[in-house]
Amino acid sequence: MSGELTNVIENIKTRVSVREYQDVPVSDESIQELINAGIHAPTGFDSEPWFFVVIKNKEMMQRMSDHCKPLLLENLENATNEEAVHLRKNLEKDDFNIFYNAPVLVIVLGSSEGFTTDYDCCLCAENMMLAAHAMGIGSCWIGTACFIQDNPELLDELGIPDGYKIIAPIVFGYAKEDLPVTPRKDPLVVWLK
Repeated sequence: MSGELTNVIENIKTRVSVREYQDVPVSDESIQELINAGIHAPTGFDSEPWFFVVIKNKEMMQRMSDHCKPLLLENLENATNEEAVHLRKNLEKDDFNIFYNAPVLVIVLGSSEGFTTDYDCCLCAENMMLAAHAMGIGSCWIGTACFIQDNPELLDELGIPDGYKIIAPIVFGYAKEDLPVTPRKDPLVVWLK
């Protein structure tokens, strides 16, 4: 295996979700580089259905978090698995921010008209997160932020046009500490030879 391929595979295997960030901004140039990596993802029918909103405004991120928290709590009311119970406890804290106080949130949106939009934007988001890891920038997909889609006022303030839906809200920033790689279970694989 070539060194370049080894680096790509190592980057994939060592990326982790970061939930504690330093109070250090991510440069606009770095964010643009992440978006550029994202748009090189494959798309069905070469549709390139994405639209991006970059948010560095802490007040706006707080308002978005405040909107989502009660909706999340309502949805987790009867959840019993360990992760959901832990999230519910955090959501009940006044000072908990669903964006983990990261310095930037990038929302990947997709055209509502696209046939493969959800898949295309997920591939875009993964490219962005892998690129961030390669650049020494942490990331975390905040799927719970999709509740913003139900708030027309916030959508308007964010400049999201009609015909687009939120697919992947991702925070980026510099991790407070190095995190261990998350162990993975052996996959279920069927081989037909």
